[in-house]
Amino acid sequence: MKTTVYTITSPQADDAYLLHAGEVLREGGLVVFPTETVYGLGGNATDAEAAKKIYAAKGRPSDNPLIIHIAEPQDARAYAVTSPLYDRLAAAFMPGPLTLILPKRESIPYSVTGGLDSVAVRCPAHPIAHALIAAAGVPIAAPSANLSGKPSPTCAAHVIDDLTGRVDIIIDGGSCDIGVESTILKIDGDRPILLRPGGITVEQLEAVCGPIEIADAVIGQLAPGERPLSPGMMYRHYAPTTPLTLVRGEREAVTAYLAARQAEGCAVLCYTEEAEYLSPQHCIVLGHRDDPHEQAQHLFDALRNADAFGAPHLYAHLPKETGMHLALCNRMLRAAAHSVIDI
Repeated sequence: MKTTVYTITSPQADDAYLLHAGEVLREGGLVVFPTETVYGLGGNATDAEAAKKIYAAKGRPSDNPLIIHIAEPQDARAYAVTSPLYDRLAAAFMPGPLTLILPKRESIPYSVTGGLDSVAVRCPAHPIAHALIAAAGVPIAAPSANLSGKPSPTCAAHVIDDLTGRVDIIIDGGSCDIGVESTILKIDGDRPILLRPGGITVEQLEAVCGPIEIADAVIGQLAPGERPLSPGMMYRHYAPTTPLTLVRGEREAVTAYLAARQAEGCAVLCYTEEAEYLSPQHCIVLGHRDDPHEQAQHLFDALRNADAFGAPHLYAHLPKETGMHLALCNRMLRAAAHSVIDI
C-alpha cells in the first residue's frame, strides 16, 4: 500500500487535504490523524471491513475494542444509548480526553467493539481531529496509531516508522499536547468504573459524577482468559523493545540504584531533579518529579528513544497512584509487563 503524508498546520488552510482524507475514510480506507492525546489510526466506525483493516494494520487482536471518535458530544446518540450521566460528563469534559463506554446501537458493528455489546465513545478536542471527523461525515474508529504493543505515537515521525505501507494517509499535525491516551470510564452500570486513567483524573471525574470504582486491571493484571473491556488493558502494552523494570523506594535510594545500573551499561529514565547525579550516557529525562503532565508528554517518545541506546535493560521510577500520576503508573506498568523491584 502506498502511504501519503499530509502536513497540516490548520484545518482552514489545509482543508483540501482533510476533504480527501474524509473521502478515503468513507470509502473504507485508513487515515492516521493527531489528537490531543496521541495519534489515532482511523477507519469508518460504521464499516465492519474497515475495522478489520485497522486490526490488520496494527497487528492487534480483534477482541481488543476500538474507540469511536465523534465530532460533537450529542452525536453519540446515533451510535450508543446515552443517559443523563453521559450528558453531565460530556458537558464537563467534551471535547477532551475522556472516553465513555455505553451500550451500543446496531449502527456500530461488533467488529469495532471486539464483540462486546458496549461501545467506547470519545469527542476529541484537537482541531484537526474535529475537522477530519466532520469532513468524513461518519464516526471514526481509532486505536493509537502504532504497531500493537509498541509505545503509542505522539508525533508523526513515530507513525511513519510504524505504519508506512500499512495505511492510506498519515496526517502530520505536530506533537500531541497530553501524550497519553484518554481516560476511559464505563457508565452503563450502577456505578461508573474507571478502566483506563488518562488526561482526566479520578478526582475530576468524581467531582461531576460522585464516587467511581477503579478496575483492578488499572494497576493489576487481567486474569487468565479475561477479555479486555477497553483498549490498553492487555498484560504488556506500550512497551519498548528493551526490557523495562520499574523501581520503587525512597528517592535517594532509587537514584543510587539507577546510577549503579548505568555503571553496568543499562539505560535509565529519570526526573529533572536527579539528572545531575546520573551520567548523561544512556539517560533520558522525563520531566520534573512533581509534574506528571510534563512527564506524560515525554513518556512514549522516551520509551522509543531508549531502544536506540542498544542497552541490555532499561530502568525507571514507578510513579505514584494519585491524580495524573495514575495514568503514568498504568502505562509504565504495562510497558514493564509489571516488572517492579522494591529497594
